[in-house]
This record gives sequence, C-alpha cells and structure tokens, in this order.
Amino acid sequence: MKINSFIFSTALLLVGFSGKSQDLKKKEDVKAIKSMCGCYEVQFNFAETFSYSKDSLYKKSPVKHETALEWVELIEDQPNKISLQHLLITGKTEESIVKHWRQDWLFENTNFYTFNKETTWNFNQLSPKEVKGQWTQKVYQVDDSPRYEGTASWVHTDGRHYWENTTDAPLPRREHTIRNDYNVLQRTNFHEITATGWIHDQDNSKIIRKDKGNNTLLAEEKGHDVYTKVDDSKCKIAQDWWKKNNSVWKKVREQWEVVFLKKKDITLEKKVDNQPLYMKLFGLKPDASKEEVAKIIESYITK
Repeated sequence: MKINSFIFSTALLLVGFSGKSQDLKKKEDVKAIKSMCGCYEVQFNFAETFSYSKDSLYKKSPVKHETALEWVELIEDQPNKISLQHLLITGKTEESIVKHWRQDWLFENTNFYTFNKETTWNFNQLSPKEVKGQWTQKVYQVDDSPRYEGTASWVHTDGRHYWENTTDAPLPRREHTIRNDYNVLQRTNFHEITATGWIHDQDNSKIIRKDKGNNTLLAEEKGHDVYTKVDDSKCKIAQDWWKKNNSVWKKVREQWEVVFLKKKDITLEKKVDNQPLYMKLFGLKPDASKEEVAKIIESYITK
C-alpha cells in the first residue's frame, strides 16, 4: 500500500508540474502575440523565385519593395482570444488612414474556414486533440471577411519565439490586380518576434485549382516583411482615427460572427451594385446602425 501511495502521489505531482508548465508556456505565447502591437515601420519584400509554366510567354510578377508606417491596435484581449487590428498610414492626415488586415489568435480553436478557391471558404472542424496547445491565426481582409487561417504551436527555444503554418489563401491585392492565371496562394507563414519588432516570412506557392480539386503548381514566391518598432507617437493619427471609427467596425465584426456561427461554407459575391464589399463598408458613418451593417454584409453572401 505504501508503494502504491508513493506512485499515486508522484503521479499527482507530475500532473501538477505539467499543468504549471503548460500555463507558463501559454503566458509566453500570449506575450509573443501581444508584442506585435504598436507602431511599426514596415518593409514589404516579395519576389517570384521559381516558375513552372510551360508557356514560353510566361512573365513573372515584378519584384516588390515597399515601405509603410503601420499601427497595430489590440482590440480584444481574452484568455483564449487576442485580436489585433492593423491600420496603414499613407499620409499625414486621418483621411490617409487605411483600415488594413486583422489577425485574431485563438487558443485551441477547433472551427475553421478553409479557403477553397475564387471567393469560397469551406467550414471544417478539427478535434480538440489535434489542436492541443496550439494557437489559430485567423486573418481577415480589410472588410473583415475571411482570408486565411491555420493552427500551430508557438515555439520558444534558444532565445527565439516563432510560429509557422501552411494554409491556402486568396490572391493578395498586389497579385489579383495584375494576375488571373492562378486562383490559390498556398502560404507558409512564419512569424518571429525579434529584439526590434517582428518578422513575417512567407514561402508561397501559386496554384491553379480546378473544380475537382486538382492542383497545378504555377510558380513559387518568397516574402520577407520586416516590422521595426518605432515610438507610438509616430502613429498618433491612426490611433485617433481608430477612436472615432472603432464602434462601426465592432458592429461589422459582430455581424461576421453571426455568419461564422452558422458553421456553413461561405461564398461571397465579388460585387453588388458594381461595388466590392470593402467600398460599401468604408463608406459607412461611425454611427451606422447594426441593421445597416447587417444588410450590407448579407447582400454579398451567396445563398
């Protein structure tokens, strides 16, 4: 009995240590995610590396080097959900602020909207076991419609803090305005926190996806975005803009959540009344009603 008692006590102790270790790991995860908030000078770099087209007239996308100033606002901070809104600063007045992409981080999330192709996302679920200890990064477009999402564990080792995942996504704006020869960008996203900010590396595959799910690799691309932290005062106009406009965008997010909770595939119209969704939402006044927001979003969802 004494031996059994010792084994039982040791097991309880190990469980206790394990639970504590998991709590500490999660705290490190949260710290890494939140460290992406603030004011950043950003360098966007993209280059098409390999092409596999058999067309002798095939032309690669031009190499892209751009810089920008971006404010990343913490808009939701819960134990299992952290939401970061990016605001692009293109000038010196509030009129130059562009509501940019949003990233939500969900702990041990099991519900996913996986990009298929064109304007369709398929709902699917993973088991709790498959996402144990992991964080899902859900990335949204400027109108808060879905873009891409994937799950993985944050890694903290040898003084490094990073997260990596591969998932399918629509064409980025830099591509869909000049390309129509592929319809899926399979992204390997790598986020690493650094001493001066963070890095978003991408190894992307440009894929032609047909109706039956057959994929043809057209080309590959390298992305290297460097976020260098600067004093928050440099992003004051973005902070002021968000204070004035955050209430209407909260209504937009809440309406999208109504859509997501249905747990059904989503297909969106590219245009309604000859306008893309983001233009209609960008035109809303800060005091727009929930009903007005809902009516606009619902008009773009294919029944």
